[in-house]
Amino acid sequence: MKLIALLLLGASSGAMAQAPTDTPLDSGWSVRIDPADAAAAKAHPKAAGWLPAHVPGSVQQDLIATGQVPDPFLGQNEGAIQWAGLTDWQYRTTITATPEMLARGHVDLVLDGLDTFARVTLNGRDILSTDNAHRQWRVPVKDVLHPGENMLEIHFASPIRTLQPMVLKEAHPLPGEYDSIYGDEPEGKQTSPYIRKPKYHYGWDWGPRIVNIGPWRKVHLQAWDSARIDTMRVTQEALGDASARLMGTFEVHADQAAPFTLRATIAAPDGTAAMPFERRVDLVAGVNHISLPLEIAQPQRWWPAGYGAQPLYTVTGGLSDASGSLGTVTHRIGLRKIDLLRDKDDHGRGFAIAVNGVPIFAKGANVIPFDSFPARVTPAKIRSLLSAARDANMNMLRVWGGGIYPDDAFYEAADEMGLMVWQDFMFGGAVTPPDPAYRENVRIEAEQQVARLQSHPSLVLWSGNNEVLSGWDSWDDRKTFRKAIGPDEQEKVAVGMAILFNGVLRKAAEEGDPDAVYWPGSPSANYEDKADQDHNGDRHYWDVWGGKKPVESYLDACPRFMSEYGLEAMPDMKTIREFAGKGPLAIDSPVLRAHQKFLKGEGNDRLLDYIGQRYAKPRDVAEFVYLSQVMQAEGIELAALHHRACRPVTMGSLYWQLNDVWPSISWSSIDSAGRPKALQYHAKRFYAPLAVAAAHAGGKTSLSLISDATTPTKATWRLTVMGTDGSNPKREEHEVTLPPLSSTLVAQPGDAALFGVGDAKAQIALAELVVGGKTVSRALIEPALPKDTPLPDPGLSATWSKDGRSLILHATRLARAVWVDFGMIDATLSDNAFDLMPGETREITVTSAAKPALLKRNLHIRTLAGEAHL
Repeated sequence: MKLIALLLLGASSGAMAQAPTDTPLDSGWSVRIDPADAAAAKAHPKAAGWLPAHVPGSVQQDLIATGQVPDPFLGQNEGAIQWAGLTDWQYRTTITATPEMLARGHVDLVLDGLDTFARVTLNGRDILSTDNAHRQWRVPVKDVLHPGENMLEIHFASPIRTLQPMVLKEAHPLPGEYDSIYGDEPEGKQTSPYIRKPKYHYGWDWGPRIVNIGPWRKVHLQAWDSARIDTMRVTQEALGDASARLMGTFEVHADQAAPFTLRATIAAPDGTAAMPFERRVDLVAGVNHISLPLEIAQPQRWWPAGYGAQPLYTVTGGLSDASGSLGTVTHRIGLRKIDLLRDKDDHGRGFAIAVNGVPIFAKGANVIPFDSFPARVTPAKIRSLLSAARDANMNMLRVWGGGIYPDDAFYEAADEMGLMVWQDFMFGGAVTPPDPAYRENVRIEAEQQVARLQSHPSLVLWSGNNEVLSGWDSWDDRKTFRKAIGPDEQEKVAVGMAILFNGVLRKAAEEGDPDAVYWPGSPSANYEDKADQDHNGDRHYWDVWGGKKPVESYLDACPRFMSEYGLEAMPDMKTIREFAGKGPLAIDSPVLRAHQKFLKGEGNDRLLDYIGQRYAKPRDVAEFVYLSQVMQAEGIELAALHHRACRPVTMGSLYWQLNDVWPSISWSSIDSAGRPKALQYHAKRFYAPLAVAAAHAGGKTSLSLISDATTPTKATWRLTVMGTDGSNPKREEHEVTLPPLSSTLVAQPGDAALFGVGDAKAQIALAELVVGGKTVSRALIEPALPKDTPLPDPGLSATWSKDGRSLILHATRLARAVWVDFGMIDATLSDNAFDLMPGETREITVTSAAKPALLKRNLHIRTLAGEAHL
């Protein structure tokens, strides 16, 4: 690293130039209701005085921290914070301008994210007005600063009150997303379609309505002299075994025409650095775009998880003049080739992502923001969730379009873990305004975000939006809107969306990140056909859950790529108690309805319906939690394995959703406290590289063997039929060589052939895939639904290892859907949510801060046959 620094600085006989300096403005902030908002100040007098503020942050976070409002995540407190989003606010801090700072050629105020309508003043002078929470803003302030203390103020206007007069005047406002339940916006007259702000702030069917206001990303001062590097992009010209030819493209801002030297070094994954690449350039005053050819010998390729390693190169670009260094920019990159395979076949037109020429079956989940207050999300929390995804054998995460563009830490972790990222641009479903000014605002946003994220090898696909195109085609409120506005206005809106998603965003992605691919929306058919169909493009399938169809309906078709589907489940009981308190709880308790956002709180009835289709009716909240998680896990497993069995017709399965923004009854597999639901444990098994899928429907089982391996795999598959008590076992075995990257249908036995003429309900079958003498995957086949099956007492026993770190379970008879917990004590289990076959023993590693004796006393086990009494 010393060598790199010396090379970048270069030798100079003159005085050393100063590199840019970055001064964070993250302390000394205060916030209050803007005095101009007299009504709010009168209604909330304590908040009308200055309160300590956190930057980055939001007004709502500071109101919670100072006790002005109760925590909206607890109990039924969400309503108590609504006034904050309807109020105007004022932030302030002081900037100390030193002589050294004022001696620099330029001093810029840089605001990485203001949410959303803001007026920025410095020493009482207006310097900036903003209208997009997804953009970075930069403004020169040297001429406004004076020596010593300077007052910086940011005045935020309520986004709802700012836009509402215009929306209320519209005869037919643009269709939005979710109507407010608090009466602050009339039904069908939403302001959210007209603003560039995270859509989930307005409420979703898994999250609260908290319309955040504030400087939600960094505020800082940058001082520089004659020139600075604004962005550095590194793109691939050619990638071969002997060498990789790259192009470094720099955007350089200069205040005068002068000669400069641009240098770049590339450090290999092991840290060794090659000699620098150099170019002498004559910059002009203003913005300069400069290209610098780069090359890497014997390049190491980046691969998705499960297909190879994730080597990362460090590229450092530096700018200097005759006096010395003017600063550096550093990115970590990975070398890989991404293709979107769209071949036509008998099923329609394919949709598969290939990495380095290998078609990858995408296995993963959708990601929503990690918190209702994104400024408080730490890199550690991001890494924990992404680690859980990788450990569950996922290789792709879709960043959903109704939230935020995540922090750099998200992509850095994905790069290291081999998690491909499907990145939506931030459009959540609302119809977009057709006016050019709106599109120009989005253009700048998109170009900034692409420039920020382009270097990450994990980012393989940019998608224009979430459900905007499919909603326009098929949602009832869109059909009503189209009919009401007439053909001319309908064409104007439709053309505006086409220009935005097939023009503006496509250009930003394809020109700014040519090493990834662009897709105009999710779901989409790339404007070749109607969106959201099985035969072309990606699908969001909600006939199950949203349309009330049984989970077996997942088996009805093989989509080309399933980018959304899901089933709800309750969070962990510990998480429920943390938000609901210690008092009595019932399934219909108001506090549970308050944390159930589907159908405005009525979603628990849908959850009960789906539990009732397959399992027993829950007797209390604890059983409701357990059965909901079993239902979710087994339903999504059925779908995911079916998608994998459909390979190569289907080439992706991303369930909805990995995480939560608050303690919610939702589709997540990991709840807001980071506690895994049963689905997360199942995902590790149904996304395993080698898997057996046994889809039972209509009195027949389709048995498929799935391989993500890139070479042939010798294996044995076997099928064992036995009583639920283990009696009368009958086994057949077959040797097989699994082709690489394949799914192979090996059997389709009917129930009569499989279970014989006896009482089928008293029997089970177990399909196993065995490699090297070890069972790598298995699937239970039941001739009847669990609620119709007389499950025996499993005869469970539990013992502990001598060191108290492992729990050993043994079942005498079939133990369906075993769930182990320790009451209100947190513990991490190496495995959970599994079936134990008659006579089977399984050892589970238990990690907890609690002492072994306390864990033993609080051990609790459930199965579908009831609570185990140990």
